[in-house]
Order: sequence, then structure tokens, then C-alpha cells
Amino acid sequence: MVYVGSDDYDLYALDANTGALVWKYPTSGIVVSSPAVVNGVVYFGSAYSDGQVCAVNAITGTLLWKFQTGNSIYSSPAVTNGVVYVGSWDHNFYALNASTGGLVWKYTANANIGSSPTVANGVVYFGSDLGGASTYALDASTGALLWENGAFTDFSAPAVADGVVYVMSENGFLLAFHLPDQSREQQK
Repeated sequence: MVYVGSDDYDLYALDANTGALVWKYPTSGIVVSSPAVVNGVVYFGSAYSDGQVCAVNAITGTLLWKFQTGNSIYSSPAVTNGVVYVGSWDHNFYALNASTGGLVWKYTANANIGSSPTVANGVVYFGSDLGGASTYALDASTGALLWENGAFTDFSAPAVADGVVYVMSENGFLLAFHLPDQSREQQK
């Protein structure tokens, strides 16, 4: 199966071999974010008048749950250890229970969140947009702020490797931040 959102307000499931439509799930907004598929469930967000995070059965397209945010979702969800992580243009970053859609925690950033999150070693990384853009690192379990850097990352999804967080800035620069704990270890 191939899962893809569209500007026509639908999420589509297509047969990967033939391209034939298997099912489509209607929303009230465009589906810009890339869906995450984990354990037979498709997680995605919708934008404009909708602002919902949805979980649908990957085989049937049946809605399992939905969670209403306060604005558009351009962020593609990350699903790790039974938690869905996703940002919204309502300035909030959400951690939702992957089975129920219940709120685990939320963090309020200083601007819209269009960046897709990356989760690595118990930390979730994401960026915020215009009007106070930053790169954030939160404890994945609690949502507690670990650090924030005032780098303008816009829609860039962070990458994490070898103690460094990489993000693309709006002005075309690749930015690299040493992780605080690992930086101290390297200095010993």
C-alpha cells in the first residue's frame, strides 16, 4: 500500500503494484503532511479549516481516533514507543497516545510549528517558523524543554547523528548543533 494526502481534502490508500485506489479517507482540510504508518495504523494531520491529527486503519481506512488542534498541521507525525509526536500552527507541539489519541503532553513554542519531528534517544527535536523561530529539544516522555536554539528552521525536519543535530535553515544554510551532554563527554 501507498498512503498519500491531497489538496482535495482526502488521504488515499493505493495498491503499490497497480496504483488502484483501495480506499480514501475524507477530511475537512488539505492533507499536506506525510503519513506515518506504524503497526497497521496510518497517522496524519490536515491543514486549513481542519487542524486534526487522525489515526485510521491501514487496511480499511476506518477512523480509529482524531485529535483536534487549534490550527493547521503541516508537520508529519513521528510515532515512537506508542506516542504520536506532531506540531501545529497553533504554536503547540503535541504528544498523543498512539492507541487512543489522548493527550500525553503538549509544549507551547514561540511560533507556528511546521517542522516534522525527529525522535532519538528519548529526545524529540523540531523547529518553529516565522515570528520567533527556534530549534527545540524536548524530553520525549514529559515534554520538558531540554534546550532551545534561536536558529530559523521553518519546515526542516531535524536529523540526529553522532551527537549532532542537523537542520536546514530558511536561508539555505545547513546548521549543526552539538548535543549538550555528548559535547561535554567529547571535551573530557
